[in-house]
Amino acid sequence: MTIDEDHYLKPHPQRSNKKLNWLRAAVLGANDGIVSVAGIVAGVAGATSQSGVILAAGVAGTVAGALSMAVGEYVSVSSQKDTEKALLAEEKQAIANNPDKELKELADLYEQKGLTRDTAERVANELTKKDAYAAHIDVELGIDPDDLTNPWNAALASTLSFTAGAMIPLLSSILSPVAYRIPFTFGAVILALILTGTLSAHVSGAGKVRATARVLIGGILAMVITYGIGRLVGLNAI
Repeated sequence: MTIDEDHYLKPHPQRSNKKLNWLRAAVLGANDGIVSVAGIVAGVAGATSQSGVILAAGVAGTVAGALSMAVGEYVSVSSQKDTEKALLAEEKQAIANNPDKELKELADLYEQKGLTRDTAERVANELTKKDAYAAHIDVELGIDPDDLTNPWNAALASTLSFTAGAMIPLLSSILSPVAYRIPFTFGAVILALILTGTLSAHVSGAGKVRATARVLIGGILAMVITYGIGRLVGLNAI
C-alpha cells in the first residue's frame, strides 16, 4: 500500500473535531449565561438595592435561560441527528439499488482527493468488497453510524455551561457590599468574559484579541444598557 492510499484510508478528522465542537458549545453557553444574567442583575440593581429582589430576578433568569438553552439545543441536535439518519438510509438504498454507479462515484471521490485514477479505482474496489456501506458513508458523509450526535448530551452540556456562567454575575451581585455592587459585578463579568473570549478564540483558531474584544464590548453594552433602563424605571416608579 502506498503512502497516499494509507493516508486516505485513515479515519477522517471530523471524528476528532467532535470534542472541539462540544468545548466550543460549552464556552458559548457559559458566555450566554454570563451576559444574560449580568444584564438582568444590572438592570434590577439599577432599579432597586434590595438584595432579595436582585437574587430572585437573577435566579429566575438563570433557570429560564438554562431551560431555554436546553430545549433549543435538544431541538437543534435532534434535527441534526434526524438528518444524519436520513442521509445514512439514503446512501444504503443507493448502494443496494445501483452498486455500479456507487462504486464509480466512490472512485471519483478518491480521485478528487488526489489519488491517480488507477489507484482510486483499486481502493474503491477493495473497500467496496470489504464493506461498501462503510466506505461510502465515510468518504461521502463523514458520519459514523455508531457515534451519532446525542441531543440529550447537548441539552445537558448547554444547561450546565449556561448555569455555570450565570453564577458569576449572580453571586458577585449578591455577595458584594451594596455600595460596591455595580462595580464588583461589572469587574467580575469583565474578567469572566475575557476568559470565555480567550477560550472561544483558542478552540476556533481565531485571533484572541479581536474575539475577546467582541465578547467584552457585547457584555459591557448589555450591562450598561440594562442598568440604565433599570435606573430609569426605578426613578419613575418612586
